[in-house]
Amino acid sequence: MNLTIHWTFLPHTDADASLAFYRDVLGFEVRNDVGANRMRWITVGPPDQPGTSIVLTPPEAADLTDDERKVLEQMIAKGGYMLVFAADDLDKTFEQVRAAGADVVQELEDHPYGVRDCAFRDPAGNIVRIQQRD
Repeated sequence: MNLTIHWTFLPHTDADASLAFYRDVLGFEVRNDVGANRMRWITVGPPDQPGTSIVLTPPEAADLTDDERKVLEQMIAKGGYMLVFAADDLDKTFEQVRAAGADVVQELEDHPYGVRDCAFRDPAGNIVRIQQRD
């Protein structure tokens, strides 16, 4: 088998704020933007990886009860969803993302298991980790 990640779905709670974060802060290109208001799906991805996309989806899109939707929104806000990216120059990337006003969850750190990374929250509360690429 030769599998690649094609799409992954990540919930958003404010389409415009999420769009600004992934496009303007992380530098992703917008591949699709459909719907309106709270029912808006935005597909973004790294410009040099046209086959890999993140679909930012509203919690309302899921077939959930009101109670289930509240739990989902609490999970989002508490960082229950995570993406992990890799960067060639983690120090430079960290400074650029922090300078853009992103919410820093973890400063640059060298972990004892060999990974150097940092972490931010996107506008919905999802965790965005960035590791140093080997």
